[in-house]
Amino acid sequence: MKLVGLTGGIASGKSTVSRLLHEQGIPIIDADKIARLVVEPGQPANKLIRKHFGPDVFLPDGNLDRPKLGQVIFSDPAKRRLLNQCTHPAVRKEMLKQAFFHWLRGADVVVLDVPLLFEAGMDKIVGTTVVVYCSEVLQLQRLMRRDSIDEEAATQRIRAQMALSDKVARADIVLDNSSDLVQLQTQVKNLVRRIRPSTAMWLLEYAGPPAFLFGLAISAKLFLPRLLSYLGNWVVERRATITR
Repeated sequence: MKLVGLTGGIASGKSTVSRLLHEQGIPIIDADKIARLVVEPGQPANKLIRKHFGPDVFLPDGNLDRPKLGQVIFSDPAKRRLLNQCTHPAVRKEMLKQAFFHWLRGADVVVLDVPLLFEAGMDKIVGTTVVVYCSEVLQLQRLMRRDSIDEEAATQRIRAQMALSDKVARADIVLDNSSDLVQLQTQVKNLVRRIRPSTAMWLLEYAGPPAFLFGLAISAKLFLPRLLSYLGNWVVERRATITR
């Protein structure tokens, strides 16, 4: 099974690409959705955030006060790193678990939708990285319109992430979302053709590990008794030689 990492900048159109890939039948593992689950009341990450950030960033019901927490982390890189340390291990564990389940179901390719793909080092566990790009001016305009915030707040949020140009430089595939939806749909269809492994490769990757383990088990059943018998006879002979 091929793992593909999908990322981009805030308001660059990554979520739209993720939706289009899903419509093409590609399984998507969404890091943002998982991140919301792992910080629910009672979860270890929720307790860590309370420990390091205090009760002020929580609502009365125990859920995170996301706007308030956002104000803290977007203005303080050290606090942002601390938050990532609280949540990323749990998110990474759940994503890999879901990827394993997709492999069991016979998926040939799975996309990991991760905003901080490079920052979190998750590019190292995927075979192909895809970055959704648009110009910084367009990114700024989209973010201001989407979140109804002013230019200063939008710029602060963009600057809080790795520069989109740096992500583009590290990507295997770049999708340019500077035009309209039709152009993006065409790029996504081409992307699906590029990332889908051939049937032969899928069979090798899917059936290979189980076949290897099955062969190992059969070999052990056939040859292990003979090997143990041989070792037992050798030990007896050695002891007999020593006592003479």
